[in-house]
This record gives sequence, structure tokens and C-alpha cells, in this order.
Amino acid sequence: MSKANIRGAQQWHDEIGTALKRCDWFLLVLSPQSVRSMWVKHELIYALQATHYGGRISPVLYKQCDKDALSWTLSAIEWIDFREDFDEACKQLFRIWQLEYTSK
Repeated sequence: MSKANIRGAQQWHDEIGTALKRCDWFLLVLSPQSVRSMWVKHELIYALQATHYGGRISPVLYKQCDKDALSWTLSAIEWIDFREDFDEACKQLFRIWQLEYTSK
């Protein structure tokens, strides 16, 4: 969601909810900031409860953090580590999404 897509008088949470309903996949970027964010937690709870995200939640580890601080449920979901080899992590993520990844 970008600031360009939300007019001043709109409620952020309503627009985020609308966007979450349109998405096919839920990409969760894990970092120290995101695991402390109440908004990220709300979005994850929505994704876990939404039937259309069944098997379509992709957590990615961007920076070292305590992912259990966000949710104990993350230990049951396969996550991809982007901290070391970006291209390999992209290949793994695209494989999950059943897309082809070509590095530069």
C-alpha cells in the first residue's frame, strides 16, 4: 500500500483491509521493526484467518529478529532467509509462487 493510493480522508486500516482481500499471496517481511508492529500483527492475523490465504503465506527473513515475538504460528510456516544470498532466496520464493526467477 502506498501513500499515492490513499487520499487524505481515507482510513488506513480500511484501505489495507481492502488490499488484503484482493491479494493472492501474503508476503510477511520479518525484521526487528516488523515483529514489533501492531499493524503487521493485525495483518498477519487476518491472513491466518482468511481462507483464500491457505498455504499462501510467505514469511521472509530480512533482518535477524525474534519472529516468535510476532506470532507463535510462524514456526509452522516455511520461511525464506534473505540475509545471506539474495538470488537464492529469490529463487526459493519464486519457486513457491510457481514463477521463474532470472538473476541479473
